[in-house]
Amino acid sequence: MKPDDPTATPDTPGRGQGTGAPDAAASPDGTPPDASSAAASSAAVRDSTAKASAIMAAGTLVSRILGFVRTALLAIAIGSTAMAADIFESANTIPNIIYMLLAGGVFNVVLVPQLIKAARAPDRGSDYTSRLITLAVLVMAGATLVITAAAAPIMVALTSNWSEPMLALGTAFALWTFPQIFFYGVYAVIGQVLNANGRFGAYMWAPVANNVVAIGVIGLYLVMFGSFQAGGDQLAEWSTAQTVLLAGGHTLGIVVQALILFIPLSRLGLGLRPKFGWKGMGLRSTGKLAGYTLVTMMAGNVINLLVARLVSGATEARSSIGEAAQAGGPFEGLDPAAVEASIPGLYALNTAQLITVLPHSVFVLSLATVLFNQLTRHLHQNDLPGALATVSRGLRSFAVPMMFAMVAILVLAGPLGRIFGGSSATATASGVAIGQLLILLALGMPFRSAHIYLTRLFYASENARIPMFVQVGIALCTLVIAYVASVFMPMWSMAYLMVSVFTFLHIVQFVWMHVLVRRHYGDYGSGHVLDTYIRTGVAALTAGAAGALVLWLMGGYSGGFPWTSIITSLVSCAVVGVVMAVVYFLLLRAMRLPELTDFLGPLARRIPGLAR
Repeated sequence: MKPDDPTATPDTPGRGQGTGAPDAAASPDGTPPDASSAAASSAAVRDSTAKASAIMAAGTLVSRILGFVRTALLAIAIGSTAMAADIFESANTIPNIIYMLLAGGVFNVVLVPQLIKAARAPDRGSDYTSRLITLAVLVMAGATLVITAAAAPIMVALTSNWSEPMLALGTAFALWTFPQIFFYGVYAVIGQVLNANGRFGAYMWAPVANNVVAIGVIGLYLVMFGSFQAGGDQLAEWSTAQTVLLAGGHTLGIVVQALILFIPLSRLGLGLRPKFGWKGMGLRSTGKLAGYTLVTMMAGNVINLLVARLVSGATEARSSIGEAAQAGGPFEGLDPAAVEASIPGLYALNTAQLITVLPHSVFVLSLATVLFNQLTRHLHQNDLPGALATVSRGLRSFAVPMMFAMVAILVLAGPLGRIFGGSSATATASGVAIGQLLILLALGMPFRSAHIYLTRLFYASENARIPMFVQVGIALCTLVIAYVASVFMPMWSMAYLMVSVFTFLHIVQFVWMHVLVRRHYGDYGSGHVLDTYIRTGVAALTAGAAGALVLWLMGGYSGGFPWTSIITSLVSCAVVGVVMAVVYFLLLRAMRLPELTDFLGPLARRIPGLAR
């Protein structure tokens, strides 16, 4: 819901550092290595990076796939452009945003460098980590209690034009979902302790358990209450049992996600236990960095909440448009239910963001998380050329998946939207609405990943001031553009407005970060990076043309086979996706693009000739 990442997903700068691999620049005793030892060390770093990245990417991919299953099932259960769907989405999204507002940035960016330093102590950081976890638990518990008690006024403040029945249902959902704030905090802190100790996998695999629980809950909901049917009065028909099962079940998933991390935590052998007294922990010395980071997160997430409030107005406007279809005017003669379903609200917007963030989360975040520690080490050793080379390497590697993903989503926007449109009579209209949002969001995908990665160079050098100014500036631009434009645009169009603003500001933020990186650190090989994106872009567009032809033959642009059901949409996406992937791979291989080998990693080394 913001130009710099929603949903509180693993896109926060600084999540997880450290590969556990030695730095290639020096031997263990600090003497310069000879050529052969340097090559061996470099290969070891690459292998370690690839292994850690692959483990994290696998966990993220499985979690995201299950997240898609959860989202599709939820659309079947309560609709995707329906009133109850938007109300539940508001109540279930706010805890994530509030957690990020309170402490997410500090946990994810500030704590890990301190944990890495503490790990060098004779007790491997046991005392420091124990005190840190105790402090975090107490702070998050207190904040969660206060926020949950204020659920009703929070829902009033963070929604627009909602009726009393809508607010009542939203508050009921919130009382069950707001406790998630505490468990998000526990998950983040324990996860960062694990990452600081080189245990990357658990942090990325824990959300799998969350999604499994959520899928089970939605399945039980469908058995007990059936699927969403367009045309009914959801507010009048909604029951307390539905609220408890849906909202309480999703909170249970977050609880499991947090508590499951205590298993790998206990295996670290640190002897952690509750410890009070935080004097001498160095919190004051990190206060300035934490302060900058907190301001950065506050700016982004306050705007995130205000944007969600703005988009929530589409929920009430949707029913008004449905009534207008019956009373005459521009919608006269149209099916009121279909008209209402064609208006995207918060649920549709978040679903579109979930889809477009997947390539970043799986391919970019997993590698960037590992590369962050290499950036930190290079900068701590005053090896600026090494740091800039790492930046260039990351950006060029990201080009391979991100350019393909952008074009694939542009081509498959309709069928992808239909997958998450639900199973009611208005599913096609809902799918069209989601597909339109996907097209607008996809255009900003490569810029989004690039500017987030460039930001990490500043965090690696413990310079949180620059990212703060950039984020605050982008947040203010988002606020001004959105609310000024909303004066002239109808309320039902707010989701379209926001995704357009997001894409535009992703581009602006990338250009801004590019200029700042060159000014503060020098050129990171931007010409080489641009060349890689141009070449992968040409290959992706060619593959996209082939995919669009196949989709056209299947009736994807005329309401044919891909629009018949969720299953036919999945089949269509699979067929077109495979065609595009094959064409894309063959073109990059013909270009002899070295980044293809870097991206394929261990697989390319195990299958001779795969990326040559």
